[in-house]
Amino acid sequence: MNSSDRRGADRGAAAGPWALVPAGRPAGFLVGLAAALQPALLLFVPLLWLAGRRPAARAAAATFAGAAVLVWACLPQDVGTYGVHHLTGTGPSPYSVHGALLRFGLGGPGELLLYAALAAALAWAALRRAARYARDGQLLLAVAVTGCAAVAVSPAGGGRHQLLWVLLAVVGKVGKRAADRRVWPVAVVLAVTLPSAVLLPDLAVLAPVRDNVPLLTAVAAACAVPFLPRSSPYWHAPVPAVHGRPAASRWARVPLLPFWRRVLSRPNLLLELLLIRVGYSIYSHIRAAAPASRGLAERNGSRIHGIERVLGIDIERTVNRAVADAPWLEGFFNFYYSSFHFVVPLAILAVLYWRRPGDYRWARASLGLATVLALAGFWLFPLAPPRLMPDLGFVDTVHGAQDLAHPSYGAMTAISNQYAAMPSLHFGWALWCGVVAVVLAPKGWQKLLGALHPLITVCAIVATANHWVLDAVGGAAVVAAGFGLVHVLSGPRALRVTLPAQRRSEADEPGRLAAAGR
Repeated sequence: MNSSDRRGADRGAAAGPWALVPAGRPAGFLVGLAAALQPALLLFVPLLWLAGRRPAARAAAATFAGAAVLVWACLPQDVGTYGVHHLTGTGPSPYSVHGALLRFGLGGPGELLLYAALAAALAWAALRRAARYARDGQLLLAVAVTGCAAVAVSPAGGGRHQLLWVLLAVVGKVGKRAADRRVWPVAVVLAVTLPSAVLLPDLAVLAPVRDNVPLLTAVAAACAVPFLPRSSPYWHAPVPAVHGRPAASRWARVPLLPFWRRVLSRPNLLLELLLIRVGYSIYSHIRAAAPASRGLAERNGSRIHGIERVLGIDIERTVNRAVADAPWLEGFFNFYYSSFHFVVPLAILAVLYWRRPGDYRWARASLGLATVLALAGFWLFPLAPPRLMPDLGFVDTVHGAQDLAHPSYGAMTAISNQYAAMPSLHFGWALWCGVVAVVLAPKGWQKLLGALHPLITVCAIVATANHWVLDAVGGAAVVAAGFGLVHVLSGPRALRVTLPAQRRSEADEPGRLAAAGR
């Protein structure tokens, strides 16, 4: 190799990964033209400069300056109006720091100064990260990080197309474990595609986060998410999940699902919380959209009442009246009905996640399948609960008196479908809690508490006139079906496993496993 060839090779190596991208002024021209249309895209000029594409950076800056001067010369009044319009808050970007400050009630010169300081700090941090990823060979990630910063610092209004920059950030790899790799892509896709009300509950304390989910995702991508460098030992060899031994199929014609392998290691917490929240939100929307014909629901209620009379189990009115006449008992059942429906299942899932990750997956899957099966019952069999049956004399102890002569019979109508009562998930989830506690709890008193929970719950749903006895039977049926489907499709529940010393060492020291994978 002669000296000129060697110098050319050295220049190519110094250029790094950007040498793979056609260099020159045309690329810079396009960046400058895009920045003239959306000034926040000027952040790509320093990115080009820091990444070694200085001719392209100079071309982009010159193109932007020329376009800006030309527009100002042709339409000086419109340019001034456009700038004042966006900086004063009449048309800020809904995904920017400026828009968030205005939504918080700030305004005036103080808000503009705070916005300028935050935007400058965010742009500086994002550009440092983007240049580092560009030098590391992750060109698309560098572009995504810069685009996310442009979304966050832009004062001008824009549509949801701006979130394409955020969606592009899924190319980055995050996490040392294989189970962690799905968290960032899933979080980004959910934040960009779903309404914020689906992702977070409607609580006042969460309002600042819920109202700014796309912005927070863009800021996280630009400044905070620890994307792996290509030099990381986990880039190609993340720590794998620990799987149990394959189980034999229950029936020859019902094979086990090939992708439903029994995982013994703990899943990623953030991913679990996201999926639980989104799953419950979808469940709530489907339940609210289920048929709610008052006439059909009352006819089905009469049928259920008639069946119970034939079976001799129509005890709802007797129990309801007895409880309504005893204030202390009424208060206890009202509190139990209103307070433990969500708290106990979530507490059990949390304990299993921390102490028994293999059993957590088994329990979570059975609960999810039971809930999905219950949705079919809500759609196929709308049912009026006892408290909403005219002329039967029930007392609604929880919600108070209802106007049964009017379709809008109470404030609860706006919260959920009151005719989605068969099967009773109030009892079904309580029964699931009892089964899991009896099977998995290590101590006798814990098993006893678990067994008492569904017993007290069935008393509460009958005493408060919120369900028929047969609703509880339906809840028990879907829970049994949920456990049965998990057993059929993925094999029997894995017993508590103590990993061999070697595998524990691999799980605790992922670097050793990654080195072995190389």
